[in-house]
Amino acid sequence: MIGNPVSSNQVELSKTLDSRLRGNDKHERKPLAIYAITKHGIVTGEKLFRAAPGADFFVSEKLISEAPSGAKPLRLPMGPALEENFKAYDCHVFVISVGAVVRMVAPLLENKKVDPAVICVDDNAQFAICVLSGHVGRGNEYTNRFANILGATPVVTTASDVRGTLTVDILGRSLGWTLEDMDRNVTRGCAAVVNQAPVLIVQETGEPDFWPLEEPLPPGVTYTTSPEDVDPKAYEIVLIVSDRDISNQYPAMYQNAIVYRPKSLILGLGCDSNTPCELVERGIRKTLAQNGLSFASVKAIASVEKKASEPAFLELTQKYNWAFKIFSAEELDALTVPNPSATVKQYVGTKGVAEPAALLASGAPELLVTKQIYKEPDIPRSMTLAIARIPFSNRCHSGEGRNLKF
Repeated sequence: MIGNPVSSNQVELSKTLDSRLRGNDKHERKPLAIYAITKHGIVTGEKLFRAAPGADFFVSEKLISEAPSGAKPLRLPMGPALEENFKAYDCHVFVISVGAVVRMVAPLLENKKVDPAVICVDDNAQFAICVLSGHVGRGNEYTNRFANILGATPVVTTASDVRGTLTVDILGRSLGWTLEDMDRNVTRGCAAVVNQAPVLIVQETGEPDFWPLEEPLPPGVTYTTSPEDVDPKAYEIVLIVSDRDISNQYPAMYQNAIVYRPKSLILGLGCDSNTPCELVERGIRKTLAQNGLSFASVKAIASVEKKASEPAFLELTQKYNWAFKIFSAEELDALTVPNPSATVKQYVGTKGVAEPAALLASGAPELLVTKQIYKEPDIPRSMTLAIARIPFSNRCHSGEGRNLKF
């Protein structure tokens, strides 16, 4: 049996719905709930329901006979059902008036870090309106996608989106970047960018296309790739993109900064068979901290084929959503490394595991941290760790500011 073709709207919406994790925090929320309580609302809601795989469509139980297959009956008044469902979905679309929705959801709100997106669509699908969680909850993105599906006008009111400038609270999110602290200086940073106050971006690492490469940076925003010789008092806010411990290494700048953590670090790992996952994680965290590097910037781990099924490594990749890159002993042995080992060569077939794995997986010409051995007195197992930074390409221009090479 041949199924219905998948439209471009379905593909794009699926990408949005599948990108809903905030930072690296996993949660069990469903992607989308759609609500309709009128006949015309059912027609509008059905268009979204069919375009959004995994969505739940709630229809007034009095009209459920007119709803498409798979719709769920909704008892009115809908307050009790909404109270039960509100935190269970990443996005709620109401084919209901904004005023009614605001009154229903107001008692359920917690904060922007956890509140789901709320969007209202009128019965005739003329407007799709982002009501809540436009940035962190992806409400603006959802609104534009849904408006496109319905042929409606998207209504987005967040200042940075309207003015077409940097969205400070979600900068680089599509690239995997996370905010070190969502509550620290973010509101002030958003205001500074929107008001075109002096703002400096210090990008030590990470993808350069956080802003379109072919476009100048917004008015007021300047750019550099090094925090050295920067006077933080000259700027309303400093946006720092780094995998380093900025708070300890640049305390004065940190006070006036928002720190973003790109996925820039690769961990080359080796260990004794069946080393406890807890030991491996403690070793990783301690080594990163000792070298002034952020755990939040880890992108992947890498090792030799023989360790492809190592329980600790598999558990860590699952726990933190890290990639796991595997190389043959021959590939690893072909590299020259700082700390070759004849013993490792005898047992594994390569003179090194952690160091060459980090280099191969990152594409870096050298290591940030050479091989470290970590063990604990009461556990007869040990691990080795080396760290490399992915060599990202340069941003070619800086808008109205200076541009220093990585």
